[in-house]
Amino acid sequence: MLATSASESATAPAPTAPRSRWLALGVIATGMLMIILDGSIVTVAMPAIQQDLNFTPAGLSWVVNAYLIAFGSLLLLAGRLGDLIGRKRMFLAGTAVFTAASLLAGVATSPAVLIAARFLQGIGSAMASAVSLGILVTLFTEPRERAKAIAVFSFTGAAGASIGQVLGGVLTDALNWHWIFFINLPIGLAALAVAVPVLPGDRGLGLKAGADVIGAVLVTAGLMLGIYTVVKVEEHGWTSAHTLGFGALAAVLLAAFLVRQATAKNPLMPLAVFRSRIVSGANLVQVLMVAALFSFQILVALYLQKVLGYGAAETGLAMLPAAAVIGAVSLGVSARLNARFGERNVLLAGLVLLIGVLGLLTRVPVHANYAVDLLPVMLLAAGFGLALPALTTLGMSGAREEDAGLASGLFNTTQQIGMAMGVAVLSTLAASRTESLAADGRTRAEALTGGYHLAFGVGAGLLVTAFVVAFTMLRRPGSRPSAEQVDNTPATNPATTHPVSV
Repeated sequence: MLATSASESATAPAPTAPRSRWLALGVIATGMLMIILDGSIVTVAMPAIQQDLNFTPAGLSWVVNAYLIAFGSLLLLAGRLGDLIGRKRMFLAGTAVFTAASLLAGVATSPAVLIAARFLQGIGSAMASAVSLGILVTLFTEPRERAKAIAVFSFTGAAGASIGQVLGGVLTDALNWHWIFFINLPIGLAALAVAVPVLPGDRGLGLKAGADVIGAVLVTAGLMLGIYTVVKVEEHGWTSAHTLGFGALAAVLLAAFLVRQATAKNPLMPLAVFRSRIVSGANLVQVLMVAALFSFQILVALYLQKVLGYGAAETGLAMLPAAAVIGAVSLGVSARLNARFGERNVLLAGLVLLIGVLGLLTRVPVHANYAVDLLPVMLLAAGFGLALPALTTLGMSGAREEDAGLASGLFNTTQQIGMAMGVAVLSTLAASRTESLAADGRTRAEALTGGYHLAFGVGAGLLVTAFVVAFTMLRRPGSRPSAEQVDNTPATNPATTHPVSV
């Protein structure tokens, strides 16, 4: 529920007409889709980038790592700064930085320039992403409209990766890898042009309300070092001096940040945000769920290419049914299901479907038939369309006008932590199992498949843990409106409920 006291009214955006609200959602979702597409497009184009710019194998990983480190470490800070200086300003600045960095990446002719551009893209992505949900929840205060808006926003995250794989393969094969970055320019410029008039203006609380410079340095350094440690685990190992040393230093910095926030007069991140059992539980569920679903989003693509021999574009097309069912569920029925049965119950149902997805993948054979072995998995991915909107609603449920950016930044930060954990844990386990099977005389395809099976199984275990956490922590106090009350809520204009073309 949004704060309405006189002390907070100065930060509130001006009332926005219904049509402008949906246009604003379109801008936010388009910006997020551009950022999400960029991540999956880059993954598909990595071999072409390596060959053209003469990257070493170790250097090539920094095309991804530079982005992840900047993005993940700055989300929390960017979200809070959005509350202080205005979320619209932060979104516009972030989109502008990302667009300019995309141009730099597109014209890069050396590894150093491309890595620097990717780091700048990560900064811009963090600035725009951190405040997006904060803008959304302050725009849509009526529960039914907010549910529809969150469904649209969640769809961009759930289906964007699959769309990016198709687009990345097509652009790389038909043109060259430079165009995976150039394509961001018209999208980013269009988003900026529309965002200026339609996003609600907000003055923010002012830097004095949370100008904790020491806290900002501690949290940014701690998250940056922590994410760097995690993404390098596969190279150095879990018990190496590199991992343990940098991991310990990151933990000390983050612990110092929490102590600082408990004692600072104007904390950057008021610790009261964690007092909500629902918000804390939703963020914990997200870490587990995103870590587990790395195995679906990335390892399935690797299985299709390395075991079944699919090309880049073929891989994207093979995963399109998943994007289709996610869109149908998240945009079509998730809002009604959340209103009728409650976000917690819908989230639990979605987690059950996703456990089924990874359970089936633990049995996928070396010589798979797509229609028999993989298409059912893609269709069960409808669980994404149920789980993500419900979880996003729960994660933002305690957001007030003055801290919506912080709640948004926190929710996005836990998403990135989950992703980094998934990359480190599941990819390391898969690689270790593959090496063991290869040493036992298995063929390359059999060894790879066995490694992926282990990762899928561990991912399913993480989802079971997420289910238990959601079941025990996400109980909402009080009763929900009945289905009749929901059905009697005035309907929005259907022409404006799906403003994003994907």
